[in-house]
Amino acid sequence: MNLPAPGKRELSLLRALATRQGRRKNPYCRCEGLRAVRELLAFFPEKVLFCVGTEAGLAGIDFPAEKLRLLPERAFKELSGTVSPQGVIAVAGIPVCTAGVDSPFIFALDGIGDPGNFGTIARSCRAAGVKELWYTAGSTDPWSDKAVRSGMGAQFGLNLREFASLDKLLDRARELGYGRFFYADPHDGESCFAAPGLFDRSVVIIGGEPSGSHVERAASIHIPMPGNYESINAAQAATVLLFESVRRREAAEGR
Repeated sequence: MNLPAPGKRELSLLRALATRQGRRKNPYCRCEGLRAVRELLAFFPEKVLFCVGTEAGLAGIDFPAEKLRLLPERAFKELSGTVSPQGVIAVAGIPVCTAGVDSPFIFALDGIGDPGNFGTIARSCRAAGVKELWYTAGSTDPWSDKAVRSGMGAQFGLNLREFASLDKLLDRARELGYGRFFYADPHDGESCFAAPGLFDRSVVIIGGEPSGSHVERAASIHIPMPGNYESINAAQAATVLLFESVRRREAAEGR
């Protein structure tokens, strides 16, 4: 494979993007792993600045050769953020959110600190056709290596909007005409399968465990668990709620 090695600036950028501080200084992020990079290239190739990888890793993707950079396996492992590297990292531009909000409801994350959960929720949002994913400053960085890898690049198709606090998030939502607020509670509130208006110009909030997002301005909902289990994690709960919105939408359309 006759490809150039990454230049000094490209290597410097790759190292910087492995940190949150580096991502704040540069409008890019890293997407690592064969499957995640393939997803990114399939749906958002225009976002990709370049791909760096080993000969085996780069052989597994379809992308113009002029944007590929080759590294020996040992050098690549030093750049990788995983224990078992798959040999490819894409550097992609972090998208700018659209100015307007056009969505039946907003999905919000309050203090979701685990990047794997955040990425999984982003992927579920995209699968359910929900484009507005808002989050509070106490949440993990959605553009970290692990979050992007867990999301399989789903973040690039969403409007990810950060707010200093949950109150500020809800204030902005109300300004835009989203006046109903619901938070997911492990035990209390109405069943998410029966609550009226749950996805009608509303904000549906998932909070970090174990306390959840208990805010006076929002009504509580819960996911019924006949197995009498304590709780499910944030990503599982989010997926249940997101696909309940799909069920209701299809039922309303007679499908």
